[in-house]
Amino acid sequence: MTTTATRTESTTEATAKTGAKSTEFVLSATRIVVGFLFVCHATQGLWGTFGGVDGAGGAVPLGSWPGWWGSLFELIGGALVLAGLFTRVAAVLCSGVMAYAYFTVHAPMGLFPLQNMGEQSVLFCWIFLLFAFVGPGRWALDSLRRSA
Repeated sequence: MTTTATRTESTTEATAKTGAKSTEFVLSATRIVVGFLFVCHATQGLWGTFGGVDGAGGAVPLGSWPGWWGSLFELIGGALVLAGLFTRVAAVLCSGVMAYAYFTVHAPMGLFPLQNMGEQSVLFCWIFLLFAFVGPGRWALDSLRRSA
């Protein structure tokens, strides 16, 4: 009977370790994908890539508030999140940029994100807030900084 109990505990511990490794992998992979998408989103405003802000390759006028500055914050913050460097601070900044975008651009057009085309801003805002709380995952430059 002791052998069975020990085997069960070992199996449980092994399952927990596997689950933790999977969680770290998924967290890191999600951070990388979201950071990359946010950088792409920033380049739309700064340089008109991927169809630009108007669908015809237009960029936000240089230095204009809040569009150009928001795109610059998106580029820097998104790159930091993508790399996993100063992730929590960068994620708070990115979350705030998206909250500002939602409430100043989208919310005046309607109450719900599906009405006002703000679902992308809402999703980015909440995902970055999640990274601010849970961190970047194991595969991040922040992890290398901590271990050095």
